[in-house]
Amino acid sequence: MDKNNIFAIIPARSGSKGIAGKNIRSLNGKPLICHTIEEAVKSRYLERVFISTDDPLIAKISKQCGAKIINRPAELAEDESPTINAIFHAIDTIKNAYDTEIIILLQPTSPLRNAADIDKALDMFMKTDCDSVISMCKVEHSPYWSFKYEGDKFKSLFGNECLQMRRQELPEVYRPNGAIYITTIENLYKNNGFYCDKIIPYIMPAERSVDIDDEIDFKLAELLIQEYTKNAKNGSNK
Repeated sequence: MDKNNIFAIIPARSGSKGIAGKNIRSLNGKPLICHTIEEAVKSRYLERVFISTDDPLIAKISKQCGAKIINRPAELAEDESPTINAIFHAIDTIKNAYDTEIIILLQPTSPLRNAADIDKALDMFMKTDCDSVISMCKVEHSPYWSFKYEGDKFKSLFGNECLQMRRQELPEVYRPNGAIYITTIENLYKNNGFYCDKIIPYIMPAERSVDIDDEIDFKLAELLIQEYTKNAKNGSNK
């Protein structure tokens, strides 16, 4: 694998509806975004790590952690701005300066994803016949037991027969956990994103799949990081 052709892009805008200043809020003693940058820098394969941001403070902190900065225009950093547009802008910004073939998107809201996850996912992308690799985890609560409104009626999402099935009889269901997205630049433009027909999942455990969206997620991530740190000091491999 040619390290020079693989770059990471970490999108981090200033606004956040759920948690004010989320991307630079302290998580177990360091800004949230630094957890992702530091693990990306440790990767055996990533030549450069870029932050796409509209916030000078995020840029300053990210640069101190080892990332390069892409200044995102304000119109691409609004609440309703699709992340993929910021990714396209980042690629357009760096494409003339760097020979890039493979892009990996690492969201800063997944602080428990580590360098080993990044490298294993990249290995999988290079060694399998796929157009993208997306990190996923098992769904905590099966959608086969879910309900929805149809007009004024409340109905089973997949039919009443599923409600009679035991958990062990239900199909295993996975969801993207937001931690890792990998594809080529060619396929990114072709598919207008990372989702396509030939996706290979990189399966991650639930304890490393926390995606910080609210205060409960933040507290859970902090507890898990503290537990990992404690186990590491005690020589545990958990």
